[in-house]
Amino acid sequence: MNIFRLAGDMTHLASVLVLLLKIHTIKSCAGVSLKTQELYAIVFTTRYLDIFTDFISLYNTFMKLIFLGSSYSIVWYIRRHKIVRRSYDKNQDTFRHVFLILPCIVLALLINEKLTFKEVLWAFSLYLEAVAILPQLVLLQRTKNIDNLTGQYVFLLGVYRALYIVNWIYRYFTETHFVHWISNLDFRACANATLRRLLLLLFSELEDQPETPVASLRSRKDIYKGEVTFTLMLYSRA
Repeated sequence: MNIFRLAGDMTHLASVLVLLLKIHTIKSCAGVSLKTQELYAIVFTTRYLDIFTDFISLYNTFMKLIFLGSSYSIVWYIRRHKIVRRSYDKNQDTFRHVFLILPCIVLALLINEKLTFKEVLWAFSLYLEAVAILPQLVLLQRTKNIDNLTGQYVFLLGVYRALYIVNWIYRYFTETHFVHWISNLDFRACANATLRRLLLLLFSELEDQPETPVASLRSRKDIYKGEVTFTLMLYSRA
């Protein structure tokens, strides 16, 4: 694990703690999108299925449990807590997140490392995480009422993503077997060049896997949102 990966994990953890602090302490979820939190719950559920079958490390398992538990806790607070749920503005949080889920399912079926149940769900979690923040951003734009904790939550999520992009680039230039996996991706599996570009611009990284041998590359996939120049570099290796 490199410093960028660790910093990204800690920033992600901080963003979750900030949101839980806001909801638990203030007993309010004003400005928080239930749709985004439900999407994150789906992301972590489909991504961390291996928690029941593969043990990597205590750190790895701990982080998985934290993200699973926190995402479902936030959803429960907004939906069920007798005080918190009163502050939820469902009239403003109307983003139809089903229109994000369905395209991600299609992409996962088309673009995956292996057409198996576990691999398709893994790919699905990557694509969905790339767009899960959209309902939250739309809600903030509509309400124009951003309190400090909600603003910090969104900011920390952005920093977490930026750190993971740096981590991805660092691993690309320092891990030989990682470069080997990138260079052997079959981009021809995409229907056309436009779809390939869209998929490469969708971003997410599997934050839960440490460095492992080439045989474990399935558990090490990183899909980069990235800059156009880096996207072109990936195309040159296809």
